[in-house]
Amino acid sequence: MKRLFAIIGAVGCFLPTCLSAQESVVGIPKTGSEPSFRNHVIPILTRIGCNSGACHGALAGKGGLKLSLRGYAPEDDYFVLTRQANARRVNLGEPARSLMLLKPTLALPHGGGLKLDVESPEYRLLAEWIAQGAPGPSPNDPRIARIEVSPTHKILKPNDTMQVKARAFYSDGHQEDVTRWARFTSSEDLVAGVDENGLVKVLGHGEAAISVAFANLVATMRVASPFAEPVDPKVFAQSPRHNFIDELVLKKLESLRIPPSPQCSDQEFIRRAYLDAAGILPTPEEQRQFLKDARPDRRAQLIDKLVDRPEFVDYWSYKWSDVLLISSRKLPQPAMRAFYQYVRQSVADNKPWDQFAHGILTAQGSNLQNGAANYFVLHKEISDLTESTSVTFLGMSVTCARCHNHPLEKWTQDQYWAMANLFARVGIKNGDRGGEFLVQSLADGDVLHLRRGIPMPPAPLDARPAPPGQDRRRYFAEWLTAPDNPYFAKAFVNRVWRNFMGRGLVEAEDDLRQTNPASNEELLDALAKDFISPSPLGGKGTVRGGYDVKALMRTIMNSAAYQRSAVPLAANKADDRYYARYLIRRLPAEVVLDAYSYVTKVPTAFTKVSVGTSGGDAKTGDYPLGTRALQLPDTQLVSQFLDAFGRPEREQTCSCERQQESSVTQALHLNNGQTLNDKLRAKNSRIEEWHKEKIGDQEAIRRMFELALCRPPNAAEEGRFLKIFAEAARDPQTTRRELLEDLFWSVLTGREFLFNR
Repeated sequence: MKRLFAIIGAVGCFLPTCLSAQESVVGIPKTGSEPSFRNHVIPILTRIGCNSGACHGALAGKGGLKLSLRGYAPEDDYFVLTRQANARRVNLGEPARSLMLLKPTLALPHGGGLKLDVESPEYRLLAEWIAQGAPGPSPNDPRIARIEVSPTHKILKPNDTMQVKARAFYSDGHQEDVTRWARFTSSEDLVAGVDENGLVKVLGHGEAAISVAFANLVATMRVASPFAEPVDPKVFAQSPRHNFIDELVLKKLESLRIPPSPQCSDQEFIRRAYLDAAGILPTPEEQRQFLKDARPDRRAQLIDKLVDRPEFVDYWSYKWSDVLLISSRKLPQPAMRAFYQYVRQSVADNKPWDQFAHGILTAQGSNLQNGAANYFVLHKEISDLTESTSVTFLGMSVTCARCHNHPLEKWTQDQYWAMANLFARVGIKNGDRGGEFLVQSLADGDVLHLRRGIPMPPAPLDARPAPPGQDRRRYFAEWLTAPDNPYFAKAFVNRVWRNFMGRGLVEAEDDLRQTNPASNEELLDALAKDFISPSPLGGKGTVRGGYDVKALMRTIMNSAAYQRSAVPLAANKADDRYYARYLIRRLPAEVVLDAYSYVTKVPTAFTKVSVGTSGGDAKTGDYPLGTRALQLPDTQLVSQFLDAFGRPEREQTCSCERQQESSVTQALHLNNGQTLNDKLRAKNSRIEEWHKEKIGDQEAIRRMFELALCRPPNAAEEGRFLKIFAEAARDPQTTRRELLEDLFWSVLTGREFLFNR
């Protein structure tokens, strides 16, 4: 009861007559203007969690009160708060009896607990808003234009603290300090944590991005905490620089006092490059030719040859098929093959990425003649098409914005449905042949906003609506591939960078959002700019066009950053994102399986399974023996090995489908599974050849290391294996062939073979 009287007193003192012209509640500009429901009340409800997903912002609400998640629908929230429940939530006749004040202060029982203190600025503002008549949102309300944080960058050391400030700028020219009502998060809590009030505390070494969200906008600042041990400037000055990548990587490393590892050996490089660019191991002859090459640019020459190999086409066709979900799970076999052939031919032709994307998004006609049209056969539902396109070509997910404003980004529900409306006029009808569909652009048709029930003007994200009468898909494709698009080139560059460097500049590779900034923003910007721009090829007057995929790969592979040793130094072993060394990672499932086939000389037999799209019985058939896993156009085949090692099912557009973590299942499969063991026991294997050749112990060990690891064994390794061979020779129960099988098995299941380094 005492709390209730205190609230009544507090509300009473904030009647309009109690405020002078110069007085203002904290957060409201001193202009005599009244509190704004849109710009003040909603941010307070968001800050104290009333409209969060765990409270009244849940799908069904809580306790009979349903608010829009984080205030994405102010008009609806205003109606709920001022009209429902007999208007008791906001009592204009007796402001002190407003449930909006009584419940969060616990003057009345509240399932959410104490949310407001009667002495807080938030409480005072809500009280003033009610006392002034609880004005609702208006079309004339100033709209937030941007937010700024200060400072934007700070260098601190462990245990230092710092206050982050947030300021909002509005369309009418005024600005406000919104620090109290902003939401703060850290990208690296172990480096620098931040509390709900924006107070940062440094906990470790490295760099953290502090994201500040207010209303539907996000801004970031960076906190750097260099490692304690100084690094001689000569280390960075003398580190090799092959192109702009190295300048920017070393700049970041020097700022954080992380010394780079030395360059890798030629033997390490050739294995790494072959696996990363083409998913294959170099043959012993290719290794020998490379190692005896005395040219100073031999690595660059090797890279040029690699990107022109047919295995390069296999590898990247498979990779883009993962991204585009090419599979007979959702496409008839003829359609799946047509789509795959479109992708494969594009890779073989080194089709510029902007043309590749444009061709897919504007595809028309028969899906069997124009394989790109299958993109729309795959994604017939407009929301699926919108969301898959965003992840595939923009590297970001807008799925959350389908139902409400995005909680981690600036995208609103209105923007989502505006972009979705760009795809509302895609028509698909059956063709004359089995598996054939005809894709066309229709003259009319709209998709309705999920909540408003009306179509939004068709517009890409942060762009103007498409002009009436223009093909909406073409308008979107031209916006997407325009050089000034801030997302398209970065999304592709980040995918390719991750393939070669083990970790994206933004991780995960398809999670490019403001609240997940790049580990090196300057480098990502420079890579995207270089990717877009035409540049000389070396010959007089010869210029490559922009969006050159192979040129991007050459740039990355030729960098000293890519060619660093994977062996960590004592001072850089903790680095997993600034590229002080090459990041070791497990090989993809398909690469491992193909490598087993190559080393053992026993090809894998693949049986395809056609699921069927019309409810018929599944059909099976065999791929020609000798088909490599990376040459498969489809994932619909039975392979316990590929499943165990994490191949994606191509059901959802997300890099998370492919699992590259090591697991107990994989270990059990290598120990007891049939895939590798059957290859080792096969009568047509390399083991059988060596057994018949009667090669000596030392030669067998040398050949095995050269085949699988692309290097000779060191003295300790050779000595250990020779000892095992000698002991086995004295055991009448162990045959020579079994001993060779054990040699193969021990190397092929070892960490060095299964990981690229």
